[in-house]
Amino acid sequence: MNLPNALTLSRLAAIPLLMVLLIVPFEGHDQIAAVLFVAFSFTDTLDGQIARRRGTVSNLGKFLDPLADKLFVLSVLIVLVQEGLVAAWVVVVIFSRELLITILRSVGASQGHVVAAAPMGKTKTAMQMAAVVLLILQRPYPQLVPFAQLAVGVAIIFTIGSGVDYLWRFRHVVWPAAGETRRAGGAPGSLPPTPAPGAGRGESPVDPLARELGGLLVTGRLTLSVAESCTGGLLASLVTDQPGSSAYFLGGVVAYADDVKHAELGVPAALLTRHGAVSREVALAMAEGVRSRFETTLAASITGIAGPDAEGSKPVGLTYIAVATPRGTSCNEYMFSGDRWSNRRQAAGQALRLLIEAARANAGKLAS
Repeated sequence: MNLPNALTLSRLAAIPLLMVLLIVPFEGHDQIAAVLFVAFSFTDTLDGQIARRRGTVSNLGKFLDPLADKLFVLSVLIVLVQEGLVAAWVVVVIFSRELLITILRSVGASQGHVVAAAPMGKTKTAMQMAAVVLLILQRPYPQLVPFAQLAVGVAIIFTIGSGVDYLWRFRHVVWPAAGETRRAGGAPGSLPPTPAPGAGRGESPVDPLARELGGLLVTGRLTLSVAESCTGGLLASLVTDQPGSSAYFLGGVVAYADDVKHAELGVPAALLTRHGAVSREVALAMAEGVRSRFETTLAASITGIAGPDAEGSKPVGLTYIAVATPRGTSCNEYMFSGDRWSNRRQAAGQALRLLIEAARANAGKLAS
């Protein structure tokens, strides 16, 4: 038990108190309930921020936080239905969406996928909580009735929208066969299928992009190095799956911690402090740092938030990929969708594509 988990549990503990305040009439009971609802709602923001800042993110917290959010809002809404302050269909819509996402997470877990919180889901929660506050206060303050109705409508829109957003982001969980078809078909950036028994036992399957990149590097007599954070060496693994990659791949650095980015890649501490590890500026510095360290023609860097948790205002899937060449260094921003493994795989695949473009451009320059 730590402070973030205690804050999460406080929302569950507040449910009986809020129910009593809403049901038992006495002077100011609705106002007190509204104030307490707002106060305990803020713990939803605090617990995650504290856990990430202190490095105390736990499996218990990941389980409790969404559960507490759902029970906290739904319990109060059920009482408001009983008190005649909101239509029952509103609760049905909200409950149906929460049940759908819970089933999605369960199915994902059974497949080894993590269905991470999406940015729209957090907005949905904020809209629901704002609507609940206005629904509580409309009883002592009738002039708030139209505002409460408007807030409920907005909350319903975000509730349905976030549910559709989850289904789209994690469609590979709902339709796993589609994902298998993409992998089996050798889609760019996907990992190739496991070979059939007895076929190709002497070597690993090679990503088509890695094979194409290897050919370009050999032809152009180019060398490559990589710096990886969120992908944890996946890009280097894809590159070195290609037989003969030692002719062009000199090495890489997996720099997860900021101290390693600074010490091993020369990323200025000021950049890390000002922009954060997941930023365009740091990705550029990582690519230039690893290219300088290994003295290669080309270098690529990847830094991002693979999931399952966002980092402050930076959402899951946000990724920066930089490529350093003799012509200069460029960086692209991406917003990948999926679970942690899917985001990492997409990042590595996109890095291969960018390196192929760089290899073509620089091979042509060296040949001219």
